[in-house]
Amino acid sequence: MPRRLLPLVLVLLATRVSAEERPSRADLQRALALHEQSVVRVRGPRTAGPGIIVGTEGQVLTSVRHVSLDAAQVEYDGRTLPATVVLANAYLKVAVVAAPAGTYPAAAVRVSTWSPAGQWLIGVVPGRGKRKDTPVGALARKAPEPFFDVDLALPPGSPLFDTAGRLVAVSVQRRGRGCRALPLEVVRQQLAAKVATP
Repeated sequence: MPRRLLPLVLVLLATRVSAEERPSRADLQRALALHEQSVVRVRGPRTAGPGIIVGTEGQVLTSVRHVSLDAAQVEYDGRTLPATVVLANAYLKVAVVAAPAGTYPAAAVRVSTWSPAGQWLIGVVPGRGKRKDTPVGALARKAPEPFFDVDLALPPGSPLFDTAGRLVAVSVQRRGRGCRALPLEVVRQQLAAKVATP
């Protein structure tokens, strides 16, 4: 299993950039296109929800709610694929699963030690009925470490992008009309620790 983790850890290298401004219409459309390309559905024994492809070999970041201890399924490109649980952390409410080996459209990621609080982020709010999915920008707010809150009604497992269209966090819990999210840096640390463990 560590062989499948190493490429993902290498992809999640730290970068530092300055604070973003309010997202433009082009920023929102870019996030929607990335969402449509890289978001899949992850199904466990009791529930299902979104996940986002973060590794070109089929690694998917999602909510721990959508997996069992050792298995999950990934719905991708009209197929239901068996997936192995690589990381599942109940406290952080996050999971990484690996779909069968292949080539997948991974989202561009940005991992850094910056604090999301006060930063503009973009999420794609699911449409209901005949309404289409809508990209929306919102400011991230402080929450108990290592989480942050954002006023976007995103289901657990949904991605959050910066204004440059890079994945920076994942929604892990609904909170009223918004959600609680976990930065990718925390996920990277968990994966690195797992690779380091024999």
